[in-house]
Amino acid sequence: MAKTMQPQELIDSAVVDPAGNKLGKVGNVYLADATRQPEWITVKTGLFGTKESFVPLSGAHTDRDGVHVQVDKEAVSDAPRIDADGHLSPEESAELYRHYGLPVPRMSPDGRMDDRTPGTGGRAKPGMAAGRGKPGMDAKRGDRAMTRSEERLNVGTEQVETGHVRLRKYVVTEEQQVTVPVRHEEVRIEREPITKADGKVADIGEAEEDVILHAEKPVVRKETVPVERARLRKETVEDEQTVSGKVRKEQFEVTDDDGRHRRS
Repeated sequence: MAKTMQPQELIDSAVVDPAGNKLGKVGNVYLADATRQPEWITVKTGLFGTKESFVPLSGAHTDRDGVHVQVDKEAVSDAPRIDADGHLSPEESAELYRHYGLPVPRMSPDGRMDDRTPGTGGRAKPGMAAGRGKPGMDAKRGDRAMTRSEERLNVGTEQVETGHVRLRKYVVTEEQQVTVPVRHEEVRIEREPITKADGKVADIGEAEEDVILHAEKPVVRKETVPVERARLRKETVEDEQTVSGKVRKEQFEVTDDDGRHRRS
């Protein structure tokens, strides 16, 4: 494993197996207690990267396309399920070593993983997780520092289609009543006396007069006239909506030799 490999350079890098298969992205970096060098990484796999599998960095190297490891995709998929949220226990470390066919470091009297057994080289012990997105140690200063991270809600807006609105016209039939003034002609008899001045004596006999009468009647004609115009126009109305979501954050916990815990 290259000595120049830094935890902060590994986070979110693509992980590639010897066959060129992309396994996922680096989630956590675990450092060796003795050398403080990256020893294990967790690879985000599954739908949306919801699972994390431990992958050894023994023999790994970085390239432009990501971290190239020496184990194949099938071995990573079948790796033991271990929570990537703290220090690897000796039992968990031994289980991972055995799964990947790596020599298991011997156990020191205090219960910690010691260097490899004689004849197997100088493999470092599994160490603390580097955290999600940050290295676990400040290598430049040599401080035993740990970065605390937390999730935050980044709320924005996006425009989505909510429906269609159509404007159409249709025909209905209704009854209307209109009062129209009309005129008609009637006959009345006007009588006036005959005077001697008229002079002429009329003969007795039959006679008749023909008078034509007229009347007005309503005539209905229909015409189409425009009465109004309608159009659809969109307008933007501002409103407020409250959104919520669950976020995770890391907390620090300090434990002394007496087993007392202090959180901050």
